[in-house]
This record gives sequence, C-alpha cells and structure tokens, in this order.
Amino acid sequence: MAQSFPVLLVRHAPVQLPDGVCYGRQDVALRPGWEGLASGLAVLAQGAVCRVLYSSPARRCREMAHKLAAATGMELKIDDRLAEIDFGHWEGMNWQDISRAQLDEWAADPAGFAPPGGESGMALSQRARAFWQDVKQAGVPACVLSHGGPLRVLSALAGGRQPELLAPSMPQGSARLFMVPQQHSIPITTMQAAE
Repeated sequence: MAQSFPVLLVRHAPVQLPDGVCYGRQDVALRPGWEGLASGLAVLAQGAVCRVLYSSPARRCREMAHKLAAATGMELKIDDRLAEIDFGHWEGMNWQDISRAQLDEWAADPAGFAPPGGESGMALSQRARAFWQDVKQAGVPACVLSHGGPLRVLSALAGGRQPELLAPSMPQGSARLFMVPQQHSIPITTMQAAE
C-alpha cells in the first residue's frame, strides 16, 4: 500500500484593496488583523506535522510565511513558481475597465491567452505543475502559501483532477489539507554481463 504525506495549501490573508481590482504581481498589503489568521494556520500546520513551508515571493505571502515559520519551526523556502499570474497592463485596473473583448478572449482560451504584457495561463500552469512534481518527489509534509491562480492548479493536482484555470479560487485566508501519495523511486540495478 502506498504511503501518503500531508500537504496544506493556504491562500494568503485578505488584502487592503477595494473589491473589483485586478492584481497579480502587484505588491499589495494585507488587511490589519492578518496575524490572528496566521496563528490559526500555525495550529493547522502543526497538526498536519508540516516540516517545510513553501511561500510565494510576494510580500503578502512572505509576511505570513515568516510569522508561520517562526511559530512552527518549519523550514521556510521562497519559491518563485508560487507567484501569482502576471496580469501585465491589467495590474491595478478595475475589472470593469478592462476591454470586454479581451476578457472574452481570455474566457475562450484561458491557457493560451495572456493579458497585454502579462503571462499566459499555460505558463502559470507549467510552473505550478513543476513545483508540484518537486513536492511529490520530496515526500515531506509541507505547507504551501500562495495565491488564487497557483492554488487553483495545485488544489486540482492534489485532488487528482485536471486543473481548470477559470475554476473558482480558494477564498483568501483559507486552507485545504490533502493527503498526497508518496512517489517512490525505483532503484536501478546494474547487472554485469558474464564473461
């Protein structure tokens, strides 16, 4: 029977930004009071015996990650692959001010479309999948602190489903625990031919 290990996926706490604003790579501050949420997450991470904490490089994740690591003793690793999608020229705009034609184009091809000056859904998916493969290969109980876009992909992979780039995101400040089957390396033996 295959062994499994826990992976706790966490979306950063709510941010100080009005509803309806597009942000991905934009540096956005957390709303006051996020420390209490981080304390609750520390209890969850300890209960799941997480030993390593992977975080997006964004300030809104790093602040929470430093508090979580200090409270739990988890090893903190900042991983660029956990960054939110880059919305390019859409960053900081109100969604209602973005061209309807461009939004329709994105909805029709979420993997292939990239906002002007931004990143495609395929690029986001590829880096999230590469990160997930590394986590599975390591097989170490982990906490992953990231954003709606990467977590959409990671949640699907952790649940054994095909990711849907336009599926609903995890709410800000929420966490999901998955038991992930551990990958075992198959030893390669070398046989010497008889002379």
